[in-house]
Parts: sequence; structure tokens; C-alpha cells
Amino acid sequence: MNQSTQILEPLVKQWAVLLTTYRRDGTPVGTAVNIVVEGDLAYFRTWATAWKLRRIRNNPEVEFAPSTALGRPTAKAIQARARVLEGEDSARAGRLLARKYPAMHGLLVPLVHRLRGNRTMHVELTPVGPRRGEQARCGAAKTGAAAGHEERAFYFPGWG
Repeated sequence: MNQSTQILEPLVKQWAVLLTTYRRDGTPVGTAVNIVVEGDLAYFRTWATAWKLRRIRNNPEVEFAPSTALGRPTAKAIQARARVLEGEDSARAGRLLARKYPAMHGLLVPLVHRLRGNRTMHVELTPVGPRRGEQARCGAAKTGAAAGHEERAFYFPGWG
């Protein structure tokens, strides 16, 4: 069992996770999504015009944490890299979601997407490191005196 599989193991039966994506200015935006885990990868679905998908295309570095259905985190976040799927990979992720959530992702979500005229997109999450708090966030430099900057949560190049 590799490290990614061990990181995702507790999420196999998890109903929802809080997915955190980042705006261009670095502002985190959290959204509760349903996921399915297979091996060392996790998948979720959204529609093509969703803001979270736009943010992922701009910055694939994300975090996700086990959460309640309303998005209240119940454990530390996991750093990951997101990849928008196409073709057979996307269809496979859709089948996995439908198997785990038969009523919701097998019937309701695809129906609503069709009725609204939305294109359904699937996203793959690959863990890239330990949970937040055990190491700095992906893409973030060291903070504080160690990085030569005043104390703040994240350092963004070009911001001084």
C-alpha cells in the first residue's frame, strides 16, 4: 500500500469532503463535494461552468478534508493535485460515483445536469503530501522569519 492509498483510506466511506480551491489572488474557496476513492485516487463531479472547475483549471493545487454534508471539516486537510478528466477516464469516474451514490449520482445529479443543459465534468484528485499542519500547503513557501518575510499565512511571489 503506497502513501497516497494510506492517506485516502479513511475517505473510502466518507460521504462528503470540503474541497478547497484557490482564486488567482490566492484566496481559498471551500465547497462540499461527494467523492469516491479508488486506490490512490479520488474523484468528484461538477458541471462545466462551475467556478470551482475554473479555479482548478487556473491552479490545480487543491486541498480536501473530510466534512459534514454542509462542508464543516471533521479532520485535517489533504493536499492534492486536481486533473479534469475527459473521455473514458471521465466515464469511469462517473460509474464509480454512481456505484457509491446510486440515487444521487446514478439518477438525480445526471438528470439535473441534463435538464439544466450543463455538461458534466469529472475531476481526479491525487494526494501530493501529508495532511495540512504536518507540512506547508502546496505551492506555499515557508512563512515567517524562515522565509524572510513578515508573519502571514502564505507568501505569494511578487507580493513583497
